[in-house]
Amino acid sequence: MHKGQLKSWEDDKGFGFIQCNDLKQDTFIHISTLKAMSRKPKVGDFIYFEVETQVNGKSRAVNCRIEGVAAKANSAHKPRYQQRHKPRIHRNSTAPKSKLVLILIVIAIFVFVFQRLGLVTQSSPVQHPVDTPAPKGSLLNRAFTETNSQFSCDGRQHCSQMTSRAEAVYFINHCPNTKMDGDRDGIPCERDTRF
Repeated sequence: MHKGQLKSWEDDKGFGFIQCNDLKQDTFIHISTLKAMSRKPKVGDFIYFEVETQVNGKSRAVNCRIEGVAAKANSAHKPRYQQRHKPRIHRNSTAPKSKLVLILIVIAIFVFVFQRLGLVTQSSPVQHPVDTPAPKGSLLNRAFTETNSQFSCDGRQHCSQMTSRAEAVYFINHCPNTKMDGDRDGIPCERDTRF
């Protein structure tokens, strides 16, 4: 902290200059740095101050007090030059809660859309063994061919129109546009209790 004498003061403009032996040049002082004092400064007053360099390279006095002059009664317990203000940090306690609510809403929308569009993968159904056709010349293959020769594609598409499981198997393997194998596992009419 420096101590200097007020060399000039323009009361109507609210500023002046302090001469200090410690500094090479006079230091600018503004009235706003002396608000805590009980009176305005006068030329010849000794002033305690700190120096702050501004962006433009010029220096000015800050944290000032006039020697022998009391602080105003409505100011804090310490004179203004001694007060060190810590920056206040305002914490908005509702911000974290609102962010959490927003995240939950976004997740709920995604889940709803995925379920609505059928994009959620469902566990694969239990696969039933599919009968593999026997080799071409075998007795079983000839019997299957003879059985199937009695069926023909006649436009039927649904399980309720079939008379046997063999007929349903023939239709899903040989006829277009059938609607008997909903899960496409090769086994028709799985829910039909008649077969």
